Amino acid sequence: MRYALTVTALVVLAVLGWFWFAGGFDRLGLWAALQQREFQNAIARALRSARAGEAGAIAAVLGACFAYGLAHAAGPGHGKVLIGGYGFGRKVPMLRLSLIALAASLAQAVTAIVVVYGGVLILNIGRQAMVGAVEVVMAPISYGAIALIGLWLMWRGLRKFLAGRTPPHDHAHEGHGDVCASCGHAHGPSLDQVEQAGSLRDAIMLVGGIAMRPCTGALFVLIITWQMGIGGLGIGGAFAMALGTAMITVFVGLAAGGLRGGVLAGLSGSSQVARVVAGIELLAGSVVVFIAGGLLLRAL
Repeated sequence: MRYALTVTALVVLAVLGWFWFAGGFDRLGLWAALQQREFQNAIARALRSARAGEAGAIAAVLGACFAYGLAHAAGPGHGKVLIGGYGFGRKVPMLRLSLIALAASLAQAVTAIVVVYGGVLILNIGRQAMVGAVEVVMAPISYGAIALIGLWLMWRGLRKFLAGRTPPHDHAHEGHGDVCASCGHAHGPSLDQVEQAGSLRDAIMLVGGIAMRPCTGALFVLIITWQMGIGGLGIGGAFAMALGTAMITVFVGLAAGGLRGGVLAGLSGSSQVARVVAGIELLAGSVVVFIAGGLLLRAL
């Protein structure tokens, strides 16, 4: 059963790789962009109804904002890349990874609120200038921060990989924890010992790297509702978008964690498990760096 899980996970990874190189994610991003445009129009109509005091308009605004968040998250994005890469690279309890993804999405909404109301009330910046500042300044900073986190994952994986190389010896070993039956000492870590759960510092880095770049749709809603005099509804809409985005991001993180577990399922008790786990973290960091670096170059 363990080996079947490993084979299944490797097949899934191969299919995802083929889908990526075949341009499937680009087509998915195009579809998501079209859906976002449709939901933006729906949000604008619902906002006009809300300003007119029509019944059910507030629920329509929040529902359209939530759907926009789902469509926005379905396309390529830095949040999914980072959460998915981290979930694949390190063993993190599913609940903790879900809370990190949720906190990152909500933090994006908070960033959007701070940017809009700081720009409007303090700096008197218009909508186009505000969105432009986000794209020109905040987006590259966020992508750069995420690339640095990817490099950090790579470095940690490489360091573990090198540290996991132990000189050969001729002791007999028991299966669990690589414990020598002759001398009683552990000559290598067990799978549970190797897989350390993420720390609070990791969570702060992940949330901060994602939250630096607010959602453009949230900026749109916040600015429009401020101009219409219904700013409170705009803030609610921004958080509704964040919840929609969080649902997809949580799914990606959990799927990545499941793939990791499947890959490692057949290696429990193996003396090579430390090096394999380190290699997975190195691979995950490399993918994060590659994608975040591409987004950074595109934004510059």
